[in-house]
Amino acid sequence: MAAGGHFGRGGGTGFGRGSSMALGMEWLLRPWKELLPGLTTRALQRQYPYRCHHGPPHRVKRLVLSQLFQPLNLREDSVAGLESKPDDLTCKSQRLMIQAGLIHPSSPGCYYYMPYTVRAMEKLVKVIDQEMQAIGGQKLNMPSLSSAELWRTSGRWDLMGKELFRLADRHSKEYCLGPTHEEIIADLIASQANLSYKQLPLLLYQITRKFRDEPKPRFGLLRSREFYMKDMYTFDTCEEAARRTYSLVCEAYCNVFNSLGFRFVKVQADTGSIGGSMSHEFQLPASIGEDRLMTCSNCSFSANVETINPDQTDCPVCKGKLSETKGIEVGHTFYLGTKYSSVFNVSFHTAQNKPVLAEMGCYGLGITRILAASVEVLSTEDSIRWPTLIAPYQVCLIPPKKGSREEMGAMLMDNLYDSIVEAVPQIKGEAVLDDRTHLTIGRLHVYMDTPLQEGAGGSLGHLSLMLESRSQA
Repeated sequence: MAAGGHFGRGGGTGFGRGSSMALGMEWLLRPWKELLPGLTTRALQRQYPYRCHHGPPHRVKRLVLSQLFQPLNLREDSVAGLESKPDDLTCKSQRLMIQAGLIHPSSPGCYYYMPYTVRAMEKLVKVIDQEMQAIGGQKLNMPSLSSAELWRTSGRWDLMGKELFRLADRHSKEYCLGPTHEEIIADLIASQANLSYKQLPLLLYQITRKFRDEPKPRFGLLRSREFYMKDMYTFDTCEEAARRTYSLVCEAYCNVFNSLGFRFVKVQADTGSIGGSMSHEFQLPASIGEDRLMTCSNCSFSANVETINPDQTDCPVCKGKLSETKGIEVGHTFYLGTKYSSVFNVSFHTAQNKPVLAEMGCYGLGITRILAASVEVLSTEDSIRWPTLIAPYQVCLIPPKKGSREEMGAMLMDNLYDSIVEAVPQIKGEAVLDDRTHLTIGRLHVYMDTPLQEGAGGSLGHLSLMLESRSQA
């Protein structure tokens, strides 16, 4: 939501004193009443003097844009210069996010996440937490440093090759920075000697930094060396139960992407270096995508081209025609079976007190990749669009420029901000006041696109709030 106050050219000089100001505030808040049910008017039942900024004592802490750290790089040449080579700036989301100060390059494939981005990421994490916990997921944190011994036990120390960031401590013991945590979680559960079938299924997940030595980091957060990921690991008593859990997690992933308003496709996928007997990817169709997807318009069949004959044009299910598109992978699921539990002896005790290997699954969501992908698929070439649920802020009050003929409208902004925040509990912490009155409203709108998603407005007399739509297409 965005609100920009300005006076029109008609007669009159503004609001009268006393009750007329309270009435004015009520009219100004009417759009938020319509958008956010349950709005109370107790904040409007006070008498405000004419000069609003000398009104009642300050009741809420105002978030002002001049105090929010945002290293803007609005010039194209400045943005390109931040990356090591101009050719590295090759996709819309990378350009827009650097330009708007959402991210800032540190070294190839590594970025600073600026405050707006962190807010969006925290909101995304909240959405994911709700879905994971709704299916019985329990959140934990595992070490980022993983012993080479565990990876050698699984055979992936050599299989992963140069993708692993490897290091050694002062005692020459080898480690890697974990890109995934199958070995570590298997080792943890294997250490629980008395695990009972009654404790299964067990769904454990974390949201942490991951590391992968990409040979050529590119596309900003879409393919970086350091990133945030949600990874879940599940343990079941049998294959049938494990497949039910697999379907449950896939459904939760669909809920996450649907709540964000994404048009996504779930495709069968290769298991790669993680292994297992079944795998699916969740893809956002995009021209910048690195994955080739084959989909059938007649049935629900869809697959990564890696899993089928690349020259195949007929659907293997209904014989309909397959069409190819590109996609950005934002989620991946694997049914592992006993691939890791057999190696690490991850077992549980049955009702007859016999040890049986647990059936495992692993599931990933790319947190930072989802953020970048949402900017990529929802934004225009010059304006960022956020999914509503994860927009950094929902309301921005924009005053007129200092010295303009509409300057008197700026006097209302502090009290209007306080009244909105106090009267609408739903937007507490979601409203910002743009106090940079040395800038024109047009320039403020350019800056406003970064933290906001959508807007609403209304008018009273010669004071109006401008309607701004920021919803995704």
